[in-house]
Amino acid sequence: MKLITLANVLIAPLVSEKATRSGDRENSVAFWVNPKASKVDIKKAVEAFFPNVKVESVRTLVKGRSKVRFGQVEGMTKRKKKAYVTLAQGHQINFAEFEG
Repeated sequence: MKLITLANVLIAPLVSEKATRSGDRENSVAFWVNPKASKVDIKKAVEAFFPNVKVESVRTLVKGRSKVRFGQVEGMTKRKKKAYVTLAQGHQINFAEFEG
């Protein structure tokens, strides 16, 4: 069993039209995260990597669907976990200035 540390919780920022619209509307940022990370782990990791940011809430969803192949064994696609991190009023993350 692997130990979840703050260094391996956040995988990458999620850049898509839906994530951008959500970020503009709700002051949130989307990340791909470790599937075994909890909401508390995600909140701590974001506040550790971005010290001037206060996290208000975290919403997560797990993506992974069953995949049926014609004439072959069925399986699952790789499980991925997204986290929508809502920031406190007046806080924002600027990835262009981040040097971590």
